[in-house]
Amino acid sequence: MKFIAASFLLVISTAAFSQTRIYPVIKNFGGIFDIPYAEEKPDPNMDYNIVIEVEHAIDNADSVNWALNNVARLLNVHAMGGVKPEKLHVVLAVHGGAAYSIMNNDAYQAKYKVNNPNTALLEELEKAGVKIFVCGQSLIARKIDRMKLVPQVKIASSMLTTLTTYQLRGYAALKF
Repeated sequence: MKFIAASFLLVISTAAFSQTRIYPVIKNFGGIFDIPYAEEKPDPNMDYNIVIEVEHAIDNADSVNWALNNVARLLNVHAMGGVKPEKLHVVLAVHGGAAYSIMNNDAYQAKYKVNNPNTALLEELEKAGVKIFVCGQSLIARKIDRMKLVPQVKIASSMLTTLTTYQLRGYAALKF
């Protein structure tokens, strides 16, 4: 009888802690868990102005860039918290090794021999209103042809000026 009771408790506790990721805004990326008991949550009455330095290079050529997926998580967690799209303003300053993640599929395939797994994510980020800038300095240093970027990306003089400009405009700075 003790075995049955212990087994029952194990099943109940496992079910209570297992959750499914949700995707409220970015439907196929950046899955999050609902935390209804959280005491600190996004404030749906605030305007969120966020500039994100994206420098994390790809871990595997056939996997979505962790940093870009984390941007999707940021959008999803704020949406889950009730923040409306018009109150969430996100700007990316892509540079360094992350610049390879934003190459169009032909350029990415020529370099890595696989399709760019970030293409659909970048499209979803743009649809969600995220502004994506790449550092022109990084493009030149890494010999990335500016004509071979995904269309969602705009070129900035540098990541440095993008970050400082948006910070001086009152944007909170994050680094992924």
